[in-house]
Amino acid sequence: MKHAKVGFLMTDEVVSVLGRTPSADVAALLVAHEISGVPVLDADERVVGVISRTDLLTQGHLTAEDLMTAPAVTIHAEQTVTEAARLITRRGVTRLPVVDEEERLVGIVTRRDLLRVFLRPDHEIRRVLVEEVLADTMGIGADAVSVDVVDGVVTLAGRLPMSSQIPVALRLAGQLDGVVAVIDRLTARSHDTRTRTAPPDRSAEGVPR
Repeated sequence: MKHAKVGFLMTDEVVSVLGRTPSADVAALLVAHEISGVPVLDADERVVGVISRTDLLTQGHLTAEDLMTAPAVTIHAEQTVTEAARLITRRGVTRLPVVDEEERLVGIVTRRDLLRVFLRPDHEIRRVLVEEVLADTMGIGADAVSVDVVDGVVTLAGRLPMSSQIPVALRLAGQLDGVVAVIDRLTARSHDTRTRTAPPDRSAEGVPR
């Protein structure tokens, strides 16, 4: 299965400011470009923070560095859009600066960008899970596992032949584009492993809104 990467979704022409930029100039940029926030860079173009309209409510002749939220919540271009969606939801931000290996700014991805991926209908996610993931990849019949999908949150319930199949099913479901969380209600008829490995993320997290 192919998974969309942040690098293919991001905007690479990013409005940014330096730490020494006066707050009045930052406000003017936000208004001119009709955006709600910008990354703050140091002299080497590394992201050191993010400044938003809310930050600018503070009175006084201050700079972006004085008002910014730091450290910035960032992501790398090679990470998946699912990881970006979870990060945005978990940290309560509206945009993620995209950085390279040296933390230099290369782009930005917003909630609106991510919604272009997560508008995938629940019934289509369910079809892919049942037909491609469970049946074709794992050889598990539709009668063995109940698949329920609501707002990108997948619930897998049922009884698999082997316990080792459970973490595999959870991992593959969680990697599917459009899935933001997987709820595990699976059991097994035979325990062929000593321990059961939990999936990376079993708590339901909402789609970015």
